[in-house]
Formats: sequence, structure tokens, C-alpha cells
Amino acid sequence: MARYLLISCHIMRLQRTIKREVSFSGIGLHTGRYATVRLKPAARDTGVVFYRTDKGALIRANVASVVDTAFATTIGFDSIKVRTIEHLMSALAGLGIDNILIEINGPEVPILDGSATELVGIILEAGIAKQAKSKTFIQILKPVVYEDAHSRVVALPYEGRKISYYISFNHAYLRHQELTVDIDEAAFAREIAPARTFGFLNDVEALKANGFAKGGSLDNAVIVGDEGILNKSGLRFNDEFVRHKILDSIGDLSLIGHPIQGHLMLEKSGHTANTRFLKKLLASPDSYRLVSEPESRHYIHPVAAVAAR
Repeated sequence: MARYLLISCHIMRLQRTIKREVSFSGIGLHTGRYATVRLKPAARDTGVVFYRTDKGALIRANVASVVDTAFATTIGFDSIKVRTIEHLMSALAGLGIDNILIEINGPEVPILDGSATELVGIILEAGIAKQAKSKTFIQILKPVVYEDAHSRVVALPYEGRKISYYISFNHAYLRHQELTVDIDEAAFAREIAPARTFGFLNDVEALKANGFAKGGSLDNAVIVGDEGILNKSGLRFNDEFVRHKILDSIGDLSLIGHPIQGHLMLEKSGHTANTRFLKKLLASPDSYRLVSEPESRHYIHPVAAVAAR
């Protein structure tokens, strides 16, 4: 596991990119296809941009580019897509990376171990570079509520960045979990990034029959059976499931283009509800404003070895 040093900082928050190119490879959770991803520095105001090198196509990572939210977040246009971007987006957002070019030679971001810990290590290995322009935040001014028959997402004014999440499943082993976290770089790396994606054994065959989870295994997902966890290594947290839902949501919500300053409360929300909430927020311009703010009180810096690749 990586070791990190907390650094105090009170200067104006600047945009960030990475210092040098880094890469990683692996199979996609749903397609089962192997791909290599290269993370490259990008100029200020670029945002997060994917480039399908096998298709010669650029895809901006924003809510307008989302084309599918079934069991993962997929961006693209026409027949050109990048699937399962949420873990990488979460790692970038969690570490405050604003501008980056992501080259990928396949249709899906590798799942790695199912969490964002390796991604955090890879990004820190690349190094974080501040850029000569202030960072913009979306400050919530009054409540915004999205709800449907299954989910609810609420954004409330708050001096900081807080997420509260509640999950509920009709399963003997996993029923209800909830957690509230104040998000900064250190909290993300320590409390959220290690949480792995999860699924239920009874659903696995149905998912595969419908073209999902072709690359899923006990090496990259927590599988829940009737009697408990099938992974011999057990859980990383007692509440790893709700922590992973927070991880996914940080990635999804980053597609609005700026960090959200407020208290986000999510109840049984998934990729679809997260995306619809962002669209509702953008359609409610009196509920937020764009601001610049000072650097968060602490950020993390790698001390010794980064997470094992």
C-alpha cells in the first residue's frame, strides 16, 4: 500500500495536471477485452479528454457525452465508446486532477483490482503539477433534488465537500449500509479508493448472458453469495459496499466538469440517477454559482513507494 504525507496549504487553489506520462493495462470488467491506457499531461482548461487511439476519436468526459449507464458509465458518440470510466474518473477527481489526456486502445477502461487504489498510485507516480490558472468549483446555493422510483439524490449548501450515501438490498447478507465522508485528497485515498466493486452471485450468470461482466472475477470484484463473501481475502472495510458506491458517485459526479462544493446525499443511487441529477443541477442555474476557493487545508503527497502496480 502507498504511504502518504499530509501537507498544509492555504494558497489559492490552482488547476492541476500530471507531471509526466504513465500507463497501465488490463482487462475490462464488462467486455473482458484487454486495453492499455496512457495518462498524459494536458494544458489548463482542457478538462478530462479520452482518445480512442484505435478509432482516432476524441471524447470529452462530461455529462453530455454519457451514452449508457447500465452497470457502468459509458461515454462516446455514434458507435465509438469508452466504457466503465467511473473508477478512473473518481481517482482523478479524488486527487484533484483537472486536465488530462487519456489515450486508450480499446472500448473499456481496465478494471484492475476493482477499486481505485492502483489508479491513485499510478497518478501519484506521474506526479501532480499545478497550473497557472485558478480552479473553478460549483457552489450549491440552495437545495437541488432528483428522485425517481428507486433513487434519490440531494445537493445542499455546505462549506466544503461532503457525501452521504445510503444503500439497501434485499439480500440476507447485505441489507443496509450508510456512510458520510468529508472529501479531500487524503480522505479519498484512505477511505474510499480501496473499496472494490461488488456483485451478487445469483446475478452473475444473467449479467454475462446479457453481455456484462465478461471480465469479472474474484480478483477484481467482491462477490456476495447466499452465505456471505466468496472472496477468500474478505472485505477491506466492514462497509466496503457503501464506500464503493461513494467511489462510483465521485467519478460520475465529476462529469459535471467542476468539483461540487456542497453536501451531496444519495439514497440507492446508481450511474443512471447520478447522471440525471447532474442534468437537473445544470438545468437549475439559480441553485449554484461558479466560484474559486482557497486550496483545501490538506492534500496528499507520496512519501515512499506508491501502490503496487
